[in-house]
Amino acid sequence: MGKRIVVAAAILLCLGSVSHAGWMDDIGKVIGGGKIPGGPGSGPDDAKVVDGLKEALSIGSANAVSSTSKVDGYFANQAIRILVPEKVRKVADVLGKVGYQKEVDDFVLSMNRAAEKAAPLAKAHLVEAIRAMTFEDARKILGGGDTAATDYFRGKTQKKLYDEFRPVVSASMDEVGVTRSYKNMVGKYAALPMAGKAESVDLDNHVTTKALDGLFLVLGQEEKKIRTDPAARVTDLLKDVFGRK
Repeated sequence: MGKRIVVAAAILLCLGSVSHAGWMDDIGKVIGGGKIPGGPGSGPDDAKVVDGLKEALSIGSANAVSSTSKVDGYFANQAIRILVPEKVRKVADVLGKVGYQKEVDDFVLSMNRAAEKAAPLAKAHLVEAIRAMTFEDARKILGGGDTAATDYFRGKTQKKLYDEFRPVVSASMDEVGVTRSYKNMVGKYAALPMAGKAESVDLDNHVTTKALDGLFLVLGQEEKKIRTDPAARVTDLLKDVFGRK
């Protein structure tokens, strides 16, 4: 029974556009047929199911991060765009009102560009989390809500992702000019009469944290689609394994 649950759970974990149509119905047919990949009575058909699952997970992982890692993946998505840190929100608001909105916009754009450069690092960790999934994890995911798989991913990968994202974000921020844009913005503010001093901000932490929040939000959206919406299979193997009988 445990292996059957893992097979079903793996379907829900394919976070990408490759797998949205009738997967629960199709996997029910596989499980209902009484064959378990690797178990008694397994044959070439079961091996094909395993290959199909691996291919689906591989494609899904790639698609899951593609929307955040492309240019404007964060910046053009209002739901995950990284905004000015709360500590300097007043600085940005004041500058926008006195003719320095471009400096603020440049700063926001540079933060999002840094996040987009770091996003591809997530794929390997998501695949690792899928491989580490236990029977109990699978049961919780199957019995959970619309984002149960995403919650599993977050619990398993967030610390690792933060540790790996942060140095890449830091390097990317230097490359795309986040610190320069920030200093320029704060310098304009400091030059204003009676403006006072802007609070210190850990930009590395801010961008890294918001980048991960955005990534997991997108994963949650993809999971909801997988659970509810139809989609095309993009390879012959997926069509063969998961096509309706």
